[in-house]
Amino acid sequence: MARATPLTPLGVAALSLLVEEPMHPYEMYQLLMARHEDRLVKVRPGTLYHAVGRLEEQGLVEAAGTDREGNRPERTTYEISGAGREALIQRVRDMLAKPVNEYPSFPLAISEAYNLPAGVVVELLGLRLADLQGQLNFLAAAEERVQAKGVERKYWIDLAYQQTMLRAEIGWIRNLQDQLGGGQLPW
Repeated sequence: MARATPLTPLGVAALSLLVEEPMHPYEMYQLLMARHEDRLVKVRPGTLYHAVGRLEEQGLVEAAGTDREGNRPERTTYEISGAGREALIQRVRDMLAKPVNEYPSFPLAISEAYNLPAGVVVELLGLRLADLQGQLNFLAAAEERVQAKGVERKYWIDLAYQQTMLRAEIGWIRNLQDQLGGGQLPW
């Protein structure tokens, strides 16, 4: 069955998990959360079930079997299809090659910051810096953990990318705070 729409980030994550082994959606959710992949893709159990359902409708995954544990409802285990592998590879290729403006809210907030007093902007940016530093510390600790476990770097190169982007944002914000605080940027 032909793919009607490009894979969503959650669809990419789900197919990628199914490359590893067949699993049911809740198992996928648990694995994504255990790996802290929620920092890369917005995921909730319900949305993951719907995403897997759409992937099945598109012929990208197929039921591999059902099982039941105790009084729990039956769970369908899915596996990636040949079309799913092709779709995953093509979507990752496209995502790597073509920049997309994803309209994050921070650039908009910065462009509208002139609506607030400079002191308030400096204070709010200080709160943002604290949060960004926490994220940076988390990623650095995660990198140490995966290195200690001997996980191949190709599986966690996103950690280095995210740290680099956070450092760049932190540096830019600190510079802006200095300009505002020192009067170099008239407000």
